[in-house]
Amino acid sequence: MDKKGFFWEEFIDRILKLQYSRKSFLRISATFLVTLLFSSSNVRKALAKTTEKLPPRTKMIVKTEHDAVVVTGKDPGKITRKAVQTLGGMERFVKKGAAVVVKPNIGWDRTPEYAATTNPEVVSEIVKMCFEAGAKTVKVFDFTCNEAGMSYNNSGIQDAVKKAGGSVSFVDDWKFYPGQFPDGAAMSDWPMYRDAVKCDCFINVPIAKHHSLTRLTLSMKNLMGVCGGSRGSMHWNISDKLVEVTKFIQPDLTIIDAYRILLNHGPRGGNLQDVLKKETVIASADPVLADSYATTLFGLKPEDIECIPIAHKMGLGKMNIKEANIKILTA
Repeated sequence: MDKKGFFWEEFIDRILKLQYSRKSFLRISATFLVTLLFSSSNVRKALAKTTEKLPPRTKMIVKTEHDAVVVTGKDPGKITRKAVQTLGGMERFVKKGAAVVVKPNIGWDRTPEYAATTNPEVVSEIVKMCFEAGAKTVKVFDFTCNEAGMSYNNSGIQDAVKKAGGSVSFVDDWKFYPGQFPDGAAMSDWPMYRDAVKCDCFINVPIAKHHSLTRLTLSMKNLMGVCGGSRGSMHWNISDKLVEVTKFIQPDLTIIDAYRILLNHGPRGGNLQDVLKKETVIASADPVLADSYATTLFGLKPEDIECIPIAHKMGLGKMNIKEANIKILTA
């Protein structure tokens, strides 16, 4: 029997045997009520919201060898490693003893070949590189659209991360706190996931794919997975909101999985005819530039995706691909 079970059994037994005075009875009853109160996740969540607001993350300043690196090849893990190494190495982003968050897209109950979720081999290789660089912990999670257990399992990400030594967890409602967004922001006081903010390094790992509302979902759109509240409400004025979330989270490293891309019927997918193998990974400390380059894989331009020019104007990154130092390799 666990400690809680033993406590309650002893409590009832002693009450029945009248071994406690009225004062002792009231004290133990109060303990019971407090324990019962904090066993409710809804109550814990409400209390958390009244005691703390999350400030935005501070992006680490990292000098990389290139503004972005694009690598193509047959092996998802190999091209991911090559991209990060060419950028300057994971140790530039992950310091010894660091608490790292890796945020893939695990939103849908789909297997990897449908290109609705991030390739598990890409995620696994990132987790391995983080530990090689000296990370103390590597947490992987997403606020899923489909049922979390099925999405984590069928995407292949749960097993891949565990085998790489990382920690996989479901999003816990009580860990959402109102974010300290600027006055008048579209995301004002929007609930943000604490674990995504309180980390030493945040690595955003979206899959590049079609989206019925935003045309494409790339790194900025992937950050919806650390936002609480109503998904439907976020779709109103979504481009401004995605930029504000990006500014709030300030991802230190963006690695876009374009090994397979979804051309139509996104973000959920479900038809293999909509999937195209590009066998590509894009890595950059600049999320705007990473997204800008990713648009070209779909025959589009950065300005075709509304949130990209907005983010550029806010100073979150570059969108002019021709002027950027982009290294393109084959592995």
